[in-house]
Amino acid sequence: MQAAAMDPAEEPPSMLWGLDPVFSAFARLYIRDILEMTESTQVPGIYFYNLHPISKVDVLGTVVYKREREDFFCYGAGAQLSAAAQGGFEPVAELQKLRRAQRTRCHLEIGELLRVRGPVKTSRQQREIKASTYYKVSDPVMAVQISWMMEAPQLYRQCYDKAPQLEPDAAGDSAVSSLSRATKILKDFLKQKSVSRFRPYDVQDLLQPLISSQPQAASADQEPVAGPSACQQLRQLLKEALQILQDEGAVYRKVKSQDEVYLVTVQDKDLLVAVKDIIREDSRREKYVEKGCHVLHILSAVRQRYSLNVSRAALELVLKTLECNSDIISTSDSHYTAI
Repeated sequence: MQAAAMDPAEEPPSMLWGLDPVFSAFARLYIRDILEMTESTQVPGIYFYNLHPISKVDVLGTVVYKREREDFFCYGAGAQLSAAAQGGFEPVAELQKLRRAQRTRCHLEIGELLRVRGPVKTSRQQREIKASTYYKVSDPVMAVQISWMMEAPQLYRQCYDKAPQLEPDAAGDSAVSSLSRATKILKDFLKQKSVSRFRPYDVQDLLQPLISSQPQAASADQEPVAGPSACQQLRQLLKEALQILQDEGAVYRKVKSQDEVYLVTVQDKDLLVAVKDIIREDSRREKYVEKGCHVLHILSAVRQRYSLNVSRAALELVLKTLECNSDIISTSDSHYTAI
């Protein structure tokens, strides 16, 4: 394939790439996206996905073809050995063991599962991964593949599909600072007062000092610019802070209506009882007796029997609370059963 070059006007300056955590990590991208990434015009060997600079990737996939040569496989890389021999060390025997282990883990056939990590490059119009690490994955019950398929969409939603903010201006920094402080104020209030439910106007006055303290600087030569009023800024700040609390699962709305009532997740006794009853009832079923109920099954049941608006983040807070209260136990990763 021909590596598409990125428009220099759209490409972030290379001095700012280090501000993006994706740049120094092995990106878990889908193979389709790796093939479609655009190459940097500033630094060869660097590619961009949604303005994220990508230098190395982590891929799990099935071997669909293999090209061999006399001295190596196109997907393989040799290991280096030290020639030093010490007392009790038999180089020939150890070398044979190493070769057997390497042959077992690194010699792959069509249809076997492969994991490979390394930098991306384009060679002879083909997009390739120059493997720094690769090995055959033993996955008879597909547990590794299922886990991978569940993690990848979360990484895309939380990181890769969000454009990086590499050049925040002073106003942006101020807004982020105000939002983080507003979120902390609301969290502290809900925790200290043990609030179980509230409406936005109940907590709106708590954020008033943040609006009053924002700088309103303007030089004498500048004409005043019309902007949002203090009341509008306060409502917007409250809306964004409540959205963050919902994303974190700290609060949720049982019923979405004009009357905005927010329920505090860990203080909602009805939700705690509903989740506990679901786990107790379903863990008796033959399907869940051994491992317990998976968190996604519990989430689906809660949405069917209690509220459609309960998020996974809110459910995980409830499960953590119930586990701390010894009402349920975690039998394995993401599985729960009643005591």
